[in-house]
Order: sequence, then C-alpha cells, then structure tokens
Amino acid sequence: MPRLGNTYDIEMEIISKPKAEYMTDEYFELDLPVAPAVMVGDEIVVEGSDISEEDLETAICNHLGIPPPRPKKKGILGRFLKN
Repeated sequence: MPRLGNTYDIEMEIISKPKAEYMTDEYFELDLPVAPAVMVGDEIVVEGSDISEEDLETAICNHLGIPPPRPKKKGILGRFLKN
C-alpha cells in the first residue's frame, strides 16, 4: 500500500491492533468494518478478507475520478507480452 500512496495523490492510514480489540462492543459502536478491511474514502472496499493490489488500485482510481490502470497480463504469456 505505501507504493500506491506514492503513485496516487491519496493519504494512506494503516491501523493495526490486536485481534481482541476488534471484537469489543466499543469497536462495533464506531461502525467501522470488520478487520481485515480496506476503506477508500468512506467506502468499504473489502471487509473480512484480503484484496488484490489490482482491485485496490482500481478502487483508489475510482475514488480519485481517474481511469484505472490497464490489467496486467497474467500467466506465462504475461512475462513475454507487454501492454
């Protein structure tokens, strides 16, 4: 994520707590997503699971109102075929 913060004009904040702190009544009263989670602006992009870098980058671009990057080619041909 820090690399994406350098690529796009967006502030990143990473919050890490012991798992037990996410299971308290006080945490649920904050109306924040279940960890692990990723929010971009006020939108919860993913909650309770991981997210691919490509999906996160697309969410950031949507938030900033810019076109998302072209998907990277996957598999063995992706190494040989450039965008």
